[in-house]
Order: sequence, then structure tokens, then C-alpha cells
Amino acid sequence: MLFGKVARMAERQTFSASAEFYDLIYAQFKDYVAETSRLADSIRRAHPHARSVLDVACGTGEHARLLAEIHGFEVDGLDLDPAFVQIAQGKLARGSVFQADMTSFSLPRRYDVILCLFSSIGYVRTLDNVTRTLDTFRRHLAPGGIAIVEPWFPPGFLESGRTLASSAAANGLSVCRMGHTQVDGRISRIQFEYLIGRPAGIERLSETHELGLFTNDEMLACFHAAGLSADYDPAGVSDRGLYLARLAGR
Repeated sequence: MLFGKVARMAERQTFSASAEFYDLIYAQFKDYVAETSRLADSIRRAHPHARSVLDVACGTGEHARLLAEIHGFEVDGLDLDPAFVQIAQGKLARGSVFQADMTSFSLPRRYDVILCLFSSIGYVRTLDNVTRTLDTFRRHLAPGGIAIVEPWFPPGFLESGRTLASSAAANGLSVCRMGHTQVDGRISRIQFEYLIGRPAGIERLSETHELGLFTNDEMLACFHAAGLSADYDPAGVSDRGLYLARLAGR
């Protein structure tokens, strides 16, 4: 299930080691049901006849699952990380989940809606890669299709030295995660340290997430360069904002 995976994949960020804990951690504070309901409403307002959806950088596929099970869309997923692909595929009995790079994937069909949620666009790091990603989205849109992108934070919003912590437990597994943010120009880095408790003992895990910091004007310019016309909603589905784009001139 590999389409358009590039040789530079080794340079991309993958987080297979923590995939097992992803849903457990984010279930503590992320309201997927409410977000997906707002998302489905936005889709139906913008494209009343939309049926097919591709969730790019789908992670564990929780938004995708709810869009399919509750809201009746036909949903496929795509992610770079093989562990996330496996988890998401287990949630999408009627959909396919592809392992590929969002900047350059090539799938055998087009979609009414292409999603890129939870600030995943930031992982491409540079404006050139944002444009490349959005151009890839455009090429996979069916006639009348829309692209919906939830951005990461703009420059000046995050401060170096910020720390955050979360913990969760279920079925004999306990996880504590602490994150530390650093800002280096237009790159934000979050260093995550995990403590994982199991009946057999305690494990430690570290990973670094790097996301590019882009202004609203820069993002809109990237949409334009990719042949898309975008509107920006500063609230969006989770208060991080949301871009909704169509083919330019439509």
C-alpha cells in the first residue's frame, strides 16, 4: 500500500515507538466527537454532495473513523508512519490507509474532500514543502472538491521553555508524557519524554517533533501558488484555525 513514497523518507519524522500510546494520551483532552461533528458540518456547507474523504496525516485514524461511522462519509487515510497506518487501518474496515509522504503521494483516485488536521501541515517544516503538499492535494481533488487544512501556530505564538505534562492509564498500562518546547527561528521543536509503566516494569522513550511556523498570509500564498483559493476561519474545529480551499476560480 505504498504510493509516491520518496527516497527522502528517512529525513521525515516518524513516531512508531509512541503510536501505541497516542489514543490513550489524547483521549484525556481532545474531543474527537465534537471536532468531527463541526468538521462534518463544515464539509456539508461547503460541498453538500461530498461523499469521499482522504484524511492525510491521519495518525491513528480517529477523525477518519468518526467521519465514516457517525457521519456516513467514505473515508480513506494516509500517513507516513507504518505504525499509525496499521492502527488506522484497523479502524477503517471499509476504507484503505496508505503509507506515503504527504508532500508527494500519488493515489489511484480523487476525492471530494482532502483533510489535513491536528496541525499536521507543520511537519513539512518549510513553505516550499507546504506548497508542494497543497499541490499534491489539488491533484487528488475530484471536480468541485475541497481541501481542509488545520494549521500549526504562527511565528511569535510559542515561547521557548514552555513545558507541558499529561498522563493516562488503562488496561494495566500507565503513560506519563512531558514535553518541552524550543523555538529556533521558523522551527518549533517539542521534546517529548515518556515514562511507560507495564506489569513487567517501567520503560523510557524520547522523541522530538519539529514543526514549521508559518503566518496566515504565507499559508494563503502557498494555497494560491498551488492553484487553490482558500478562506481562513480563525476558530476552526479546535481553536487552531482552519483553511478551506477549492480549485482557484471555482
